[in-house]
Amino acid sequence: MIAIINYGVGNLFSLSGSLKRLGIESVVTADENVIRNADRIILPGVGAFGDAAEKLRKSGLDKVIIDEAKKGKPLMGICLGMQMLFEKSYEYGEHEGLGLIPGNVKPMKPLLDGKLKVPHIGWNSLQIKDKNDPLLKYIEEGDYVYYVHSFYATDCDAWISSTSEYGITVTGSVRNGNVWGTQFHPEKSGEKGLLILKAFSEI
Repeated sequence: MIAIINYGVGNLFSLSGSLKRLGIESVVTADENVIRNADRIILPGVGAFGDAAEKLRKSGLDKVIIDEAKKGKPLMGICLGMQMLFEKSYEYGEHEGLGLIPGNVKPMKPLLDGKLKVPHIGWNSLQIKDKNDPLLKYIEEGDYVYYVHSFYATDCDAWISSTSEYGITVTGSVRNGNVWGTQFHPEKSGEKGLLILKAFSEI
């Protein structure tokens, strides 16, 4: 069973609907005991990093997530949920992340030439950097996924498993042991996204 963390930020029911379509048992929850008893954890997220990080810490679920990840339980962050796995975000200030993946989250806009819009919204192809990542076992070079973001993970080359191009090289997915993250939204990425969720359920 997959626990989808409910801390007031995230596209929760689209995600649970995608898992249901795959026949994968999941629950949207803020219950510590349910999360600890789950086989896997997904940390979703949309919106501002600072606000989301504060809500997660106020709920006390940040400690639960870190504890379970350190025990070896598979954890996957999606979009803002992925960004929160890193050490710091520089989104309108400086904010502490969960520190489960080395690296930082920084704005894209200063690096773009002004011709490309921020937020980056739409479909982009993936360049696979780690062909042994089990999360990507059903994905092929050039498959398209759906992004919605203005900030991206950087200073994390050792952990990157896929990228996309949008004026700069955007970190698409990352892995550090049993901790994964996708900047793109699998639940909005059609059949390819469903295959990524399927792969996570099999880890």
